[in-house]
Amino acid sequence: MEMGRIVCFGELLLRLGAPGRELLLQSPQLQVHVGGAEANVGVSLSRFGHDVAMVSTVPGNALGAHALGELRRHGVDTRAVREVADGRMGLYFLTTGAVQRASEVVYDRADSAFAHSTAADHDWPALLQGADWLHLSGVSPALGPQVAEATLAAACAARASGVRVSFDGNFRPTLWQRWGGDAQAILHALFDQADIVFADYRDIEVILGQRFTQAGAVERVDAAAAAAFAAFPRLQWLACTQRQALSVDHHALGALLLGREGVRAQAPVRQLTGIIDRIGGGDAFAAGILHGILSGFDADATVRFGLAAGGLKHSIPGDFNPVSEADVLAQMGEERFDVRR
Repeated sequence: MEMGRIVCFGELLLRLGAPGRELLLQSPQLQVHVGGAEANVGVSLSRFGHDVAMVSTVPGNALGAHALGELRRHGVDTRAVREVADGRMGLYFLTTGAVQRASEVVYDRADSAFAHSTAADHDWPALLQGADWLHLSGVSPALGPQVAEATLAAACAARASGVRVSFDGNFRPTLWQRWGGDAQAILHALFDQADIVFADYRDIEVILGQRFTQAGAVERVDAAAAAAFAAFPRLQWLACTQRQALSVDHHALGALLLGREGVRAQAPVRQLTGIIDRIGGGDAFAAGILHGILSGFDADATVRFGLAAGGLKHSIPGDFNPVSEADVLAQMGEERFDVRR
């Protein structure tokens, strides 16, 4: 097994959630968790045994210090996170759904310290020294033109240094609309630098400006992957989950991993009942896929590991998925629910 070094670049957030299944501010209290798409992936990979570093910007106050402390608690190197005097911590508020009421997120991250960071703030050749992978997501460029430029600069620097690039599409239309960003052009440029993308056919539709009208969702993913491999010659892998929400608390979750050379692996659908928290499930899946690739798993084992990791996240409150490789392997190998002794 190759325990690689992964550098993650993105915004650290505080999540303020209504307790239990209450509506937001139904009672005067909020539960706090640290998160952020890229940080979620970093924590998972660290718990799987990899050397992980976070690159970000936080305010130099108690909120930023708490976020950094949580990352360090999970083994993530935070020495490349800038602490600045000006700016604020990015926040989001979560109302967890119940029965037929969907969960709802309210963002409060405009003018955050990270949103004001620029490409010049990061010495990427130094930050990527000894790295095997750089992990990015589409959330960062959606925050504004400066961060979009910084994200693309990171991807290009990785490519120039021989570091592989992992990119999660994470299309967030409300964030792009806030500043009128050209999501198609910017995401197209980032996909062009990536070795692996986490995206389904809807992300590819946005980026390539074409529709996939095959009868089934799996067929649409197959067609989108073929179009992506044709459009992006550096791209080697595309991975995605397929979710059917039967209710807020019961989802059917499957996954696909497709390779440029025709490799195709599909994990059997998992029935997730009694869901505790689905936030971060996609990030846990992405971390599982990256772990499989770094560990030399074949495509079938990689996609099953990714799906099992993503499924386990649904049982854990908060954005992070603090499970070990052994926890995920046990989930892959058994469906027993008695107490492990």
